[in-house]
Amino acid sequence: MTCMRILVAYASRAGGTEGLAVMLGVDLKEFGHEVGVVPAREVREVDSYDAVIVGGAVYTFRWHEDARRFVKRFRTALQARSVWLFSSGPLDDSARNKSIRPVRFVRKAMAMVGAERHMTFGGRLTEEARGNRKALVVGDWRDPDHVREWAETIAKKLAEES
Repeated sequence: MTCMRILVAYASRAGGTEGLAVMLGVDLKEFGHEVGVVPAREVREVDSYDAVIVGGAVYTFRWHEDARRFVKRFRTALQARSVWLFSSGPLDDSARNKSIRPVRFVRKAMAMVGAERHMTFGGRLTEEARGNRKALVVGDWRDPDHVREWAETIAKKLAEES
């Protein structure tokens, strides 16, 4: 397998999506790739990467604004490389147990850049992030095994392309 340079760009408000991006980066490194994990708003170029993974938290059925801006800003460059998208958000185990349809912008972005696939992962809600929304349950539904399985799927697809 050829070592590929992969960018994992993420948009996270309270750190849950960042944590998923870091997990993904660690797993892809274990599969033999060089990986950069960077907040989407800090990325200045994608041309030095063979593949790009963009993740965003979902809040009230909208993908994080920084992820949306990233896809729009790098649209042309993303069309020329392998791209995957992921979302985090469900505050239960539904992301692991069933396929969750991406939110509207993510579906549009997939078509816009020719993304390989989208995955939804469980989210995380801390006491601080909950704020005055007392009805929301604090917890962490991120599943490292689910992330690793998806990283393995990406690594296999990249191996086929190299």
